[in-house]
Amino acid sequence: MRWPACPTSATWSSGAPPIADVRALAGIRYSLSHAGDLSRLVAPPYDVISEADLSRYRSLSPFNVVHVTRPGTHYDSAARTFEEWERDGILQADEPSMYVHEVAFNGRRRRDLIAALRLQPYDDRMVLPHERTHRGPKEDRLALMRATHVSLEPLWFVYEGRASGLQQITEVVSRRSPAVEFLGPEETEHRLWTVTDRVIHAAVHAAFESLPALIADGHHRYETALAYAEEVGGATDAVSRFTLALLTDIDDPGLEVLPTHRVLKAGVAVTGGEEAPSLEATLAGLRGRVAAGVYHDHRFEVLPLEGSVALVELHEQVIDNILGKRNPEDFLLYTRDAAEAVRWVDEGIGVGAFFLDAPDLRQVLKLAQEGKVLPQKSTYFYPKPPSGMVFLRLDPNRRL
Repeated sequence: MRWPACPTSATWSSGAPPIADVRALAGIRYSLSHAGDLSRLVAPPYDVISEADLSRYRSLSPFNVVHVTRPGTHYDSAARTFEEWERDGILQADEPSMYVHEVAFNGRRRRDLIAALRLQPYDDRMVLPHERTHRGPKEDRLALMRATHVSLEPLWFVYEGRASGLQQITEVVSRRSPAVEFLGPEETEHRLWTVTDRVIHAAVHAAFESLPALIADGHHRYETALAYAEEVGGATDAVSRFTLALLTDIDDPGLEVLPTHRVLKAGVAVTGGEEAPSLEATLAGLRGRVAAGVYHDHRFEVLPLEGSVALVELHEQVIDNILGKRNPEDFLLYTRDAAEAVRWVDEGIGVGAFFLDAPDLRQVLKLAQEGKVLPQKSTYFYPKPPSGMVFLRLDPNRRL
């Protein structure tokens, strides 16, 4: 299949100006009386599970979600497994619902909304990417989607909803008793509420209409879902025209974005920065500034940069100048552990390390609205929403 760098073919054919179209869905969820404790059934998103962890999740339960999200190349087997779970009552469909999800971690708490989001081409400027994608992961996910006809994992989006009233809606819902509580990966604690009230559905739908959604996690899966929707077709309101989405307000106090540091495997050393006595001082020196930390020859520096987004300026002003026309992905290693980046340089794996502060999400959103794409590994939203909370069957003959 030919994969465009940025899908532009339309799935919205009403002729009206595009909106962010968020709707209730007939979510499919585990029946805990048949499947057991949800803590043993969920797992991280497919692309962050190591092979060692994959074996562990498989052993937790024969119904753990990795049996369908990580089937290797046995896509038809994943489809049969999902169908068997439905037939045997392991999975059951809800009436049309939205869901409020809450995760507690490290003394913090974040609330998300889970619903169906209309798939739209990036040109509509309602769903906004901020990273480039690669062909391989999209081909894998498309093969799985073709076999299962199911949205198996929620794509994660953030939105700027300060005056939308959405925060008040999720706050009111969270005062009720949750439908389920469970433990997730990395010692996270989760609660999930099912919202069947059509008045709330209508309020949420209306609130989102003018709010662009920035892809936080799931660029490959979004483009895969868009390609799949164009393959199978369906009416404008067909379920196949939507994706399972987890949406988080950019102002949620529990929304955490971690920086990803870079190690350059070849090139020349960077000089001209402000000397720093330690890694800790270097990282502290980045806060509130457009700057990058540098480590080479057992010395730390804070390198001031011109511009508004440190990550973009680091690549344009430093890394691209060092590498010239060479592909940065061939010469960069990534880690969220700054001490690990230092070790890699000391061990000779790289010639220098670059450290970044957590990105300003409003700046990322602004660049995305301007149609600009950031370098690879620009954001790492944490903690990832677990897979296995809700599924969506992508039926082109059923409408939302």
